[in-house]
Amino acid sequence: MPRRIEGRLDSKGKRYALIASRYNDAIVSRLLQGALDCLERHGVLEDDITIHRTPGAFEIPQLARRLAASKMYDAVICLGALVRGETSHFEFIASSVTRGISQAAEETGVPVTFGVLTTNTMEQARERSGGSRGNKGWEAAAAAIEMAGLLAAMCPEPS
Repeated sequence: MPRRIEGRLDSKGKRYALIASRYNDAIVSRLLQGALDCLERHGVLEDDITIHRTPGAFEIPQLARRLAASKMYDAVICLGALVRGETSHFEFIASSVTRGISQAAEETGVPVTFGVLTTNTMEQARERSGGSRGNKGWEAAAAAIEMAGLLAAMCPEPS
């Protein structure tokens, strides 16, 4: 049987940075609460959680890269809400934020998870931030816990 390595929802002794956009705060606050609930339910101590607020989602990748590169955190959790409007602005911001968050993880080797909603309507955003579609903040935090554990289990820190 092949050897199997998987991340577990074991977060003891790990530190997490959360980045939450202030724009669309009614939605992002719900994502943030979901992420905090997930971290706390999986044993993360309050002292091992730091919350950083950005003006909007566009600013998330820059801060994510800086926090991940600091090596102060085992994972960075990015939370925001982009709701499509009547112009092409949504596509530019959504693409840039997605690419930037991915690059932060790739460049630093630290898990940087994506909890940024990209929805067509505010109703869809509400459904994905604690409504009928769950809470994507919780899911981003769970992915961060799992990835931090997986990387710790299989990959020694590069020198």
